Amino acid sequence: MAKALTAEDIEGLRAALAAGKPTPVWFTGAAVGVDPGAAGKVVAFDDPPDGDFIQVRPAGSRDVLSFSPGELTQDKPATPPRKAAPRPAPAPAAPAPAVVVGIEAGAEPPPPAKRATRKTAQPVEITVTLHATPEGDWSVDVLVGKRRTVKWAPVPAGDVGKLSRFLPAEVGEAVNVALLAAKERAEQRVLELKEQLETAQRALRDLG
Repeated sequence: MAKALTAEDIEGLRAALAAGKPTPVWFTGAAVGVDPGAAGKVVAFDDPPDGDFIQVRPAGSRDVLSFSPGELTQDKPATPPRKAAPRPAPAPAAPAPAVVVGIEAGAEPPPPAKRATRKTAQPVEITVTLHATPEGDWSVDVLVGKRRTVKWAPVPAGDVGKLSRFLPAEVGEAVNVALLAAKERAEQRVLELKEQLETAQRALRDLG
């Protein structure tokens, strides 16, 4: 039977711990919660030294447990403690018997389940028409099938120019010609308005 720790053993363990050289100990058969003969290291002592005042970390564990001197020894066991045999895994449950459903001779088979059908939308012809006036005003007309959804709504000339970049080259060229002509007319109109403004300002200055 392993000898429990004596007062001299405890003093030696204290000195080794203070010097940074903890001495291994082993658990006796009186230790609770650990296997007899398993090793551990003393990490601290509680004060006052009464009851379970020796703090030990069992080998292979991160937990620190409290033990009394009677549960520890410095006598290394001759043979390592036996590990408990693993518990055999429970046998897999037997598969449930298959259920076979038969149809008696002469019986009518059950009607097939009705499948829901989704009504698909029919393709519709869509006509989009862009129109430009000589003054450079643009509008759009949209015809979906036989129903007109947009009726000559005004469209900014800048948006038409951006759209023409994604259309065939011939369409883009025609649109650019119309836009350029409208731009020239707008510039001419600006010059005319500037001349009229200058004339009006001179007349205002002449009036004092």
